[in-house]
Amino acid sequence: MSFPNKQGVVDRLETAAKARSEMLARFRARPSADDPAVLARQSARRAVVDAREARAAERAAQRQAEIERAAAAAEAERLAEIERKHAEQLAAQERAKALQAEQKAQRDARYLARKAKAQKKR
Repeated sequence: MSFPNKQGVVDRLETAAKARSEMLARFRARPSADDPAVLARQSARRAVVDAREARAAERAAQRQAEIERAAAAAEAERLAEIERKHAEQLAAQERAKALQAEQKAQRDARYLARKAKAQKKR
């Protein structure tokens, strides 16, 4: 088998070992958990998360207030509709009573006219 850069098995193994040791060195050079820079980054992340949660809570409160306002408006509209229907029913009853009174007056007038006509004939 031919290799374009003419590396043998030993060269490849050495390169892999060197890469592993460099990764281990980078891992060991990483700052510890109580390093001030790490603590500062953690506190900054915590502040961002807290601010995000506060904004989310505020949005949730606004959504809840909007839902409550919409529910109150719907309830007021429902009550107004009930009141309007009740007023329409009362008006219809009044119109029916007035119509009945008018019809009775017309009936009575016809009756009296018949009576008067009958008395003239006698």
